[in-house]
Amino acid sequence: MEEPLSSHRGFLFRSFGRLVAGIRFLCQVVLIAWASLAIYYSNLPWAGLRLALAAAFAAFAIWVFWWSRRQHVFVVLAVLFLGVVAWWLTIPPSHDRPWRSEVAVMPRAIIDGDRVRITGVRNFDFRTRNDFTVRYEEREVRLSHLTGIDFYVSYWREGLVGHTFLSFIFDDAPPLSISIETRPEVGEGFNPLASMFKQFELIYVVGDERDLVGLRANHRGETVYLYRLNTSFADARQLLLVYLDRINALADHAEFYHLLSNSCTINIIRYANAAGRAGQFNIRHLFNGLIDSYLYHSGRVDTTLPFDELRRRSLINEAAQAADGAQDFSQRIRASLPVPAR
Repeated sequence: MEEPLSSHRGFLFRSFGRLVAGIRFLCQVVLIAWASLAIYYSNLPWAGLRLALAAAFAAFAIWVFWWSRRQHVFVVLAVLFLGVVAWWLTIPPSHDRPWRSEVAVMPRAIIDGDRVRITGVRNFDFRTRNDFTVRYEEREVRLSHLTGIDFYVSYWREGLVGHTFLSFIFDDAPPLSISIETRPEVGEGFNPLASMFKQFELIYVVGDERDLVGLRANHRGETVYLYRLNTSFADARQLLLVYLDRINALADHAEFYHLLSNSCTINIIRYANAAGRAGQFNIRHLFNGLIDSYLYHSGRVDTTLPFDELRRRSLINEAAQAADGAQDFSQRIRASLPVPAR
């Protein structure tokens, strides 16, 4: 009995040692990758210098972790890493940059009892994705006339990742879309990796559906789905107020967009929680290309149809293309949805 027990214990110790070594290796890789990327995407103005410093840090860290046996170099690496962290934390967001015209104006909301006046509402006329007439407007809506919320999922390429945004529906005014996005500068495009290293400020684009939906469905070639949420009037009103508060806070103080913690779907869920949503975190909040499945199986959209059929009938690209630029764009993209119009 002694030998089998001893052998079993030896196996457990070896397995535990391999597990610890694996976790240690993973932590080392993450440390090197994060610090190198933080240096590369830092606020130094010269790309060549940023690349050289990032490569030098990575090379030094690799040497320290896997080749050097000198204890003092670990101290040097720790000091360098903490210096990178401190430097990265001091990089501030800003409202003062050469913004692209699509995100040049920060919206703001003025709430006066039942009435809400919103400035900086985008209502561009797009001829192509890069050819458009700039038009920012002022809109007024009444909270007592808010009847519900519609949920959009838009895909550059259908899969695990997409873009989500909401439209607030009123019975006496056009729908008001609010899209949580990056605020790119002139010449910038979206980079998912860079978005986790303070490369993009955050903006809540408030706009007309002919603009926000039409741009994606008709001019960017995205695949767009529209779902009607099962939301009470009280919850819809509370969620809009949460959004308006965040819009004003962001207009006062710039923030960085972050793909995993300060992005479209994550913030929609966060604000729904603040407005009274009951539910736990779900991996589909991060892999938001699957968010419509989450909405369906949690009962937040109509479930009288099978999910595949609901999804097929919620695709609005054909209707959006037929209604491109029309004044009744919002009505026409909803005409064939599986749930009767409100």
